[in-house]
Amino acid sequence: MTRTRKPVGRIAFVGAGPGDPGLLTRRAHDALTDADHVVYDRSVPAALLDVVRAQAKPEAEFTPAEGAPGDVAKVLISAARSGLAAVHLVAGDPFGHESVVKEVQAVARTAAQFEVVPGVSQAEGVATYAGVPLPGVRTVADVEDVNTLDFDALAAAVGRGALSLAVDAGDLAAIRDGLLAAGVDGATTVAVTGDGTGETQYTTTSTVDSFVAAALGFTGRVVLSLGAAVADRDTLSWWENRPLYGWKVLVPRTKEQAGVMSARLRAYGAIPCEVPTIAVEPPRTPAQMERAVKGLVDGRYAWVVFTSVNAVRAVWEKFAEHGLDARHFGGVKIACIGDATADAVRAFGIQPELVPSGEQSSDGLLAEFSPHDEILDPVGRVLLPRADIATETLAAGLTERGWEVDDVTAYRTVRAAPPPAEIRDAIKSGGFDAVLFTSSSTVRNLVGIAGKPHARTVVAVIGPKTAETATEFGLRVDVQPPHAAVPDLVEALAAYAVELREKLAAMPAKQRRGSKVQGPTALRFR
Repeated sequence: MTRTRKPVGRIAFVGAGPGDPGLLTRRAHDALTDADHVVYDRSVPAALLDVVRAQAKPEAEFTPAEGAPGDVAKVLISAARSGLAAVHLVAGDPFGHESVVKEVQAVARTAAQFEVVPGVSQAEGVATYAGVPLPGVRTVADVEDVNTLDFDALAAAVGRGALSLAVDAGDLAAIRDGLLAAGVDGATTVAVTGDGTGETQYTTTSTVDSFVAAALGFTGRVVLSLGAAVADRDTLSWWENRPLYGWKVLVPRTKEQAGVMSARLRAYGAIPCEVPTIAVEPPRTPAQMERAVKGLVDGRYAWVVFTSVNAVRAVWEKFAEHGLDARHFGGVKIACIGDATADAVRAFGIQPELVPSGEQSSDGLLAEFSPHDEILDPVGRVLLPRADIATETLAAGLTERGWEVDDVTAYRTVRAAPPPAEIRDAIKSGGFDAVLFTSSSTVRNLVGIAGKPHARTVVAVIGPKTAETATEFGLRVDVQPPHAAVPDLVEALAAYAVELREKLAAMPAKQRRGSKVQGPTALRFR
């Protein structure tokens, strides 16, 4: 009789780093995505935990760490004995926590397989995000219990070089008293950073005498950095000095399209809020698209002109329904209105013949589209698959150039449901610092489902047609990029924010207080 061998589980103690999900190591990511059971410390930031949950197995179990180190170790060991991959996710580095060290020791006394995945410590990582260098001789610590601190050793560390401590905000007064009692000069510069590496990280600079009052209102874990290196924040503070840092930016797009823009906004420090204003649906009757696909295969068209990523997706979905692929585009030239649309075509293994090198719009495409020549172009028909509410500019322009145009509804755009009441209120009351419009329909639909953005909200539009629609709705257009593309739109908003900051910095204090310029950039100078 053959016995079935019981699967062998394993345990990983994984350091989550200081909070920014991007600081998870590759090894940590692999352990988490492979985990069956994740036990997490409550000090792990919610935003990071959300990212981990989104990337984990659908059936993975998540539970908070409860009880003494021995209790947590029992949970991990039990999971491993059941053949599961168990992870204890901790903030910072695992061995920066005395309790986790005890857990590892308890696991090591059993036969369970285990590993320890290092993470960037909170004290060290947040200091770097705050622009405080810790070179040479330094002392960094993620403090669990302030009563265990050796303040004489910390005072000596301040005298030798740099000191950085991650502590609970409620312990700041005790640390101040301990440092002063150990002989640290009360005038020593201190930087206190809250929400380290997060979207709302904020650093206040003061002295040992005054840092408790300066950090009033900080909650949770904070990082103290002491010593001469704090002065370097003026030039090295990169995280909080990004162009759009702290800006709340409204992203009214289709849900599928919002991700790319939001990622770029986050890279510049903004806090994007995605509000779907458009839902993409198939055409009411599929007959037009069916004939268009048959015409592509039969050689009826010389060109296919794509005006959006949604149009590309609609055609390829119809191809897939009929078992067709990129090979059936042989002999058909493809034109795209812009880079994003061209990238969508390239993703299917086809290189577009024409993408406007100048203005990426209907007018820009028409400016570079050759007129029909009966000798050079024996097939004189163009397929134009697009939205049901698209303007007639492109079709009319191609017709003027001698082409026969099959203007086909590839998809419908319908107004999405209104956003929650708190978002509608924020839109109308100025709760957003900026709004980015990527089409005329996003303008119409946002106003229709949520109301007009407040006058102090910066309005950025992707191109001239969108600008016209925004103006028709009574909005002041502040930002428009030279090229109609999402990356250019975000770049233009970032440049506008820098320009605002420079203008405000040049103003006398009294003028700043009276300035109509709004948003985080203005508030920092008031």
